[in-house]
Amino acid sequence: MKRSNTERIGDVVRQFMRLNGIETPYNQYRLIAAWPTVMGKVIQRYTGNIFIKNQTLHVQITSPAVKQNLLMEHRALARKLNEHVGAQVIEDIVFY
Repeated sequence: MKRSNTERIGDVVRQFMRLNGIETPYNQYRLIAAWPTVMGKVIQRYTGNIFIKNQTLHVQITSPAVKQNLLMEHRALARKLNEHVGAQVIEDIVFY
């Protein structure tokens, strides 16, 4: 007997998270956790605090040379991080 009202578990979980207001914080957590994976070990060595405020990722970079290189690519990096998470979490990145 085939059931006609079945749903995928992933869809049910996403709907539950959206209804309970935890989808955005979860995606923000995933994006911050993805930073070392997306950026690599070299950049991770120069990374300090990371947080998201108003759809902007704030990243502390301890090397001025690395910071300058990342500043030139900040839009592409934001796109890359969003693609890794699979959601539009951030619009921009600020390095300090």
